[in-house]
Amino acid sequence: MSGALVARGCFVAGTDTEVGKTAVSTALLHLLGADGSRTAGCKPVAAGTVMRDGLCFNEDVRALRDASSLDLRDAEVGPCQLTAACAPHIAAALEGRSIDREALRRAVGALARRAEWLVVEGIGGFRVLLGRGWDTADLACDLGLPVILVVGLRLGCLNHAILTADAIAGRGLRLTGWVANAVDKAMPQRDANVAALVERLAAPCLGVVPQLAPPTPSAVAAHLDAAAVRACLNPLPSPGVV
Repeated sequence: MSGALVARGCFVAGTDTEVGKTAVSTALLHLLGADGSRTAGCKPVAAGTVMRDGLCFNEDVRALRDASSLDLRDAEVGPCQLTAACAPHIAAALEGRSIDREALRRAVGALARRAEWLVVEGIGGFRVLLGRGWDTADLACDLGLPVILVVGLRLGCLNHAILTADAIAGRGLRLTGWVANAVDKAMPQRDANVAALVERLAAPCLGVVPQLAPPTPSAVAAHLDAAAVRACLNPLPSPGVV
């Protein structure tokens, strides 16, 4: 495997599936592109497609594409899109193919060369199987971007967040910030849980997002600290992939 990606941006991981990674990723693109910067969102592996107006697409990929300031195709934003909404290595097997690790890295690298800010969204939690002997944590290491963690606020989130932060550190990656996202309206002691995470996680909290209808990029971005987001991401390096 060749060297890590060189880019300014982040890898957005989640404490679990359905915790709001796409909503936060599109909000980050909204914030980072507010000054006219070239932004690109990417979801290297996406599982689950829908049919609408005669078109088949992945909703997360389309959301990231729409939030990017660069004019991108779905295939650039989501280089590996799988039909079945299940574990990606299983979805790939159902289609009689495997997920090509080096192809994903090349696809993300191509976006990195075009964008000033790159937001790469993972799939599911931090360690989701992608094939025999590798998972999404390995993909994050291949890219080498700082990690922003989306914590789904529901019962059990403290354990999930702390374990995920430990896993990120264990891979030698930098947890640069985290976002708390309300996914359970009835969660008891939500504020106390957020306070416990502020105390326990070394990285700064970049925002607490309430339940929004709809969670548009601008609506979610209004609950993030734009200055803190920019401060926690990589300084501008030389563009390209080494």
